[in-house]
Amino acid sequence: MPELPEVETVARLIRPQLVGRRVESVRVAWARSLGGVSPTRFRRQVSGSTFRDVWRRGKYIVMELEPQAVLVGHLRMSGRMRVRPRNEHPGDYARVSLELDDGGVFDFIDVRKFGRLVLAERAEQVFPELGPEPLGPEFTREWFRSALRSRKRRLKPLLLDQSFVAGLGNIYTDEVLHAARLHPLRQAHKIAARAADALHEAIRDVLQAAIDRQGSSFDSFYRTPEGQPGSYQHEFRVYGRTGKPCYRCGRAVKRIVVGQRGTHLCTACQRAPRG
Repeated sequence: MPELPEVETVARLIRPQLVGRRVESVRVAWARSLGGVSPTRFRRQVSGSTFRDVWRRGKYIVMELEPQAVLVGHLRMSGRMRVRPRNEHPGDYARVSLELDDGGVFDFIDVRKFGRLVLAERAEQVFPELGPEPLGPEFTREWFRSALRSRKRRLKPLLLDQSFVAGLGNIYTDEVLHAARLHPLRQAHKIAARAADALHEAIRDVLQAAIDRQGSSFDSFYRTPEGQPGSYQHEFRVYGRTGKPCYRCGRAVKRIVVGQRGTHLCTACQRAPRG
């Protein structure tokens, strides 16, 4: 599933192609993509509206419309968003298409049909409970230290919890824990201040580096709106590298299961907690 860097890349690339554009017509090929909103209501409210802004919250893409409405997209396993010329074929998996006043077409593409493009009055009506943005101003060292001390949970499941910090998934959690030299089974409330600061820095650094490389094409589904793969997968230190040497110490990377999630780590650099 695309995580924060991939979703941020999509939002940044479609924003200049959508903002200021008016929707002339709407095509819905798969009604369940609308998350329970009827196609009739969707067409009625979206047709004639204008894109005001596009931004990301956690793993969600928010497209503000004038007058008052939003489209909230979640890519899930195989979703994509793009803007194409009107004379270009949409392909077999365009579930929702919006024709724009400049001759372009916004497509919501989803091979496996797990993604959603939901119409609402406010984005908050669609979001589940979300924690702070890890690249935002509210994600401070002081907040992070305090938040870890107050949670008696293992580090990896806690970082995957979107109500704790928004946007991290399985890939980047493995990467940031390795960067901070912390074992995924460490208890959050036992993390010392210096280690908490190292983890805080790793989260910011890894996510920003991944955004700079337009995310990770970890499978055949993720492509940018321009159809290009991301390149951060070439920078992975542990994720997907089972049996290969750790770049830091040379010991073979191992794969374990934590909370039913495949987890990659170096057992030399990331010492297991006692007991």
